[in-house]
Amino acid sequence: MRLKEIQRTAHQAWSPAGHHPIYLALGTSAQQLDASFNTTAAIEIFEMDFADPSLEMQLKGSLPTTNRLHSIVWVNFGTAEDGTGGRLVGGSENGTLTVYNPEAIISSGAEAVVGESDKHTGPVRALDFNPFQNNLLASGANDSEIYIWDLNNFSSPMTPGAKTQPVEDISVVSWNRQVQHILASANPSGKAVVWDLRKNEPIIKISDHSNRMHCSGMLWHPDVATQLVLASEDDRQPVIQMWDLRFATSPLKVLENHKRGILSISWSQADSELLLSSAKDNRILCWNPNTGEVIYELPTTNQWCFDVQWCPRNPALLSAASFDGRITVYSVMGGSLKAQQQSTADMISSSFDTMDPFGTGQVLPPLQVPQPSVQETIIPPLKKPPKWVRRPVGASFGFGGKLITFENSKIPPVQSPQPVPRQVFVSQVTTETEFLQRSRELQAALKSGSFNNYCQAKIQNATSDAEQDIWKFLLVNFEDEARIKFLKLLGFSKDELERKISKCLGKNFQSNGHGVDAKDLAEKMQRLTTERSDEAAADARTSGSISPADFFSHTPKENSTFQIPVSCDTDGLISQALLVGNFEGAVDLCLNDGRYAEAILLSISGGEDLLKKTQQKYLSKQKSSISMLISSVVTQNWRDIVQNCELDNWKEALAALLTYAHPEDFACFCDTLGNRLEHEGTEKCCLQACLCYICSGNIEKLVECWALHRDCSSPLGLEDLVEKVMMLRKSIERLRNSEVAVQSPVLAEKLTCYAGILAAEGSLSTAMTYLPDNSDQPVSSGGPFSPTGPPMPAANLAGPPLPPSSSTAGGLPPTPSPGVPPMGFVLSTSLPSGPVFPGSFHSQGPAPPMASSSFPPIGAGYPQGGPGAPAAKPFPAPVVAPPPTGTHGINYLPDNYTPPAPITAPVMGFPVEAPQPHNHTQVPPGAPQEPNVQLLQQLPAERVEQKEIPSEHMVLKTTFDSLVQRCQLAAGDPQTKRKLDDAGKRLGHLYDKLREQSLSHNILGGLHEISRCVASQNYQRGLEIHTQVVSSSNFSEISAFMPILKVLMTIANKLGV
Repeated sequence: MRLKEIQRTAHQAWSPAGHHPIYLALGTSAQQLDASFNTTAAIEIFEMDFADPSLEMQLKGSLPTTNRLHSIVWVNFGTAEDGTGGRLVGGSENGTLTVYNPEAIISSGAEAVVGESDKHTGPVRALDFNPFQNNLLASGANDSEIYIWDLNNFSSPMTPGAKTQPVEDISVVSWNRQVQHILASANPSGKAVVWDLRKNEPIIKISDHSNRMHCSGMLWHPDVATQLVLASEDDRQPVIQMWDLRFATSPLKVLENHKRGILSISWSQADSELLLSSAKDNRILCWNPNTGEVIYELPTTNQWCFDVQWCPRNPALLSAASFDGRITVYSVMGGSLKAQQQSTADMISSSFDTMDPFGTGQVLPPLQVPQPSVQETIIPPLKKPPKWVRRPVGASFGFGGKLITFENSKIPPVQSPQPVPRQVFVSQVTTETEFLQRSRELQAALKSGSFNNYCQAKIQNATSDAEQDIWKFLLVNFEDEARIKFLKLLGFSKDELERKISKCLGKNFQSNGHGVDAKDLAEKMQRLTTERSDEAAADARTSGSISPADFFSHTPKENSTFQIPVSCDTDGLISQALLVGNFEGAVDLCLNDGRYAEAILLSISGGEDLLKKTQQKYLSKQKSSISMLISSVVTQNWRDIVQNCELDNWKEALAALLTYAHPEDFACFCDTLGNRLEHEGTEKCCLQACLCYICSGNIEKLVECWALHRDCSSPLGLEDLVEKVMMLRKSIERLRNSEVAVQSPVLAEKLTCYAGILAAEGSLSTAMTYLPDNSDQPVSSGGPFSPTGPPMPAANLAGPPLPPSSSTAGGLPPTPSPGVPPMGFVLSTSLPSGPVFPGSFHSQGPAPPMASSSFPPIGAGYPQGGPGAPAAKPFPAPVVAPPPTGTHGINYLPDNYTPPAPITAPVMGFPVEAPQPHNHTQVPPGAPQEPNVQLLQQLPAERVEQKEIPSEHMVLKTTFDSLVQRCQLAAGDPQTKRKLDDAGKRLGHLYDKLREQSLSHNILGGLHEISRCVASQNYQRGLEIHTQVVSSSNFSEISAFMPILKVLMTIANKLGV
């Protein structure tokens, strides 16, 4: 594309690359005349202002000269620090070599000529400066004259060696671009000579054997030291020959496209794949000398261009001097001619006087001429991007933290027909090293199951007390007797409390776990031994059982007498009310007189309703702080505690829940307390709320609370949240023995961000575990939160509620942990160490006798595994009062002993239908009770009649029991055996359903299909049918046995039985 143009018949020289702005020096050309036959000569310097869209060049300076020039160069010698200056050297037609100062020409100074020599005898047609030593200049003229000039000492030139014979004109000289002491010269006959200035002699001569090479130009390869090109001016052979001095017998390559002789060539120093040539066919071509193809042709006029040159500073520019007297500047990058066309139109219109074009003295109205739409002309650029616009290096980030980089080789490629191999590097970029390290530690813990060690490490590395407390609470979830350990974390230790109570009562506390006075215990044991000896002696004397008459004759009698008052005072009225059986009146009189103990005692004899009313009246009159706690203990009303207590007492409220709350209500109450703390809005209260949510196992609330008050936008903040969520989830899965589904939009968003960061850091496989299998699934149910079985609602950690209740946040199938006895109460072989959940022992009848060693001893009142352990399905069991405090002996009861019915139902809040053995020590109302193993063993067993499984379904029991037995025989590790033992027990729920005939036809059909798959050992098909049955059925109907069926088939498939 043409950028600038000026009418001059001149040779040209660009300013050096370091010079700014870009100048173009023009020296009047010798052997050329214009139409005016003007014979003056001058050196002019023009500035290239490309901000101006016009074709005009701005003249900066001019210097008249006596001689016209055959050649001119701008040497980068004597430049200032800012890159301006240098030297202009011109070779004239009479052999004079003149050195000019361009700064002086621009400023019109008097000392523009700084050196001059007339050593040459003929016109100086060849000039070139050394690219390594700017002070060295080579010139060539007639009679094989070649001089090497030192601009520091311009008066004494050197010669490269003896003149070549026969003597000829020197048409071109050129310095090697890689080796500073190599110079080449050429003459019109087509011969080229390479000189070594260290030896001052020619080292090689090149000539074409056809004798048609009339050399008009010669240039060294910009990158390869041994290669050069020669251009032929002969119309019979208009070619460019590329020679390699390593094989100088014939040209390496011949570039043929011009129709007539070549006048000038120029090789781009910025890109060795761009070689310009102008010829007598009026064409300016741009070649790729490596491939020999023409990659660009400049749009030129119908004139010969005798000189073309690349711009050193802007490699996209070139200038061409033509015989029609034009110096034109082009760009090989293309562009639009719209601005130039508009500028030309403006120049034409400005040449006319629009006010009075005809000189009539009258202003013509504006001419309303429709403006034709000018079609915009686009000049295309080079076919291939030149080297200076190619990226020397490049980088691009890819998915998964991959960085793609490439680097173009800086070493010039050796001429070869094979393409130069390029290398692309793919590397992994990690910017969050700490995040990745912690993520790897978390994944290792999840895979190995070493959750305790992971939590312990987090506790040791915690940076704050609050962080340490959270990890301590998470650790407790992985340990046995979690509620007791939660109490210790809250600052309530039973041993410490018993020590304080013993000290207050003046007893000698012994570290036996129960705070029993050692002396008192020894005296009671001695007295018990004496009584047993007396009983044994009496039995030996009677040699049989004692008759009722003898039994009552041994009853101790009181000899003292007493009076029954019947006066009109309070005592008399109470006596009269008792004598007629008016318990309610007697209780009212006692309450009115402040006799609360007598009122409570009388209300026990007055029936359940009266006991309830008496409790309510007593508790309503007591307004102290301790009375509120006593009221909650007696009435089991923990909602008032969590909703109305001071938030400063959150620890005490949580401790009460841990001690007394039933598993069904525990999580709901913990969430209520956590909500109150969270609404306070302070960071401290929010951390305390998180502890409550950890106790309840509410992952959703934990995530929402943490995300609301902690920064989760950073990678490490997200890692903190995910670590806690994953540990809490694993603890719930451990307690429930099943997968957990979490449906939380906040958690879904955080997990998506977390997976994105993992993917960006290169952990793609880990990131995938936190995403769903397809885009239709919610994010939070995918990956670690995607159960392999049927989806279960996100319930509380306290286990499934036995009856449906609106106070619970959901429900889970009654899936007991391995080793937990499937019954509604927990046996303990130790002394009473804590309360039992109220209502844990309600039953419909007595239980069969069982050995106390059948199950591992655990703390009374706490479900095995801690909060979140699923509540077991209760079997019929009697309500049993605890033995006397501090004793643990064997109770001897007669065979025909029938215990009286207790009156504790109003206190406990549950109906009681079974009889309860009587004890000598009265249990306080509302106190948590614990069964006594010996009493249970002594109770007579009641025969329970079970229905038979229908004959059409007996195949299910036979098939599944056989599968359990085969797996037990093949299993080797203890963990699998424990799972199989649990499977055998939990299949009883299925058989009960079959006996009751309470399963739907869809479920029964699926079970029979699974049975057939088990019989044929096609466990994969059985698992598929299992999934279909679960997804199409009411989960509460099948939750007791379908999960264990899946576990059983998975184990069988693994064992191959």
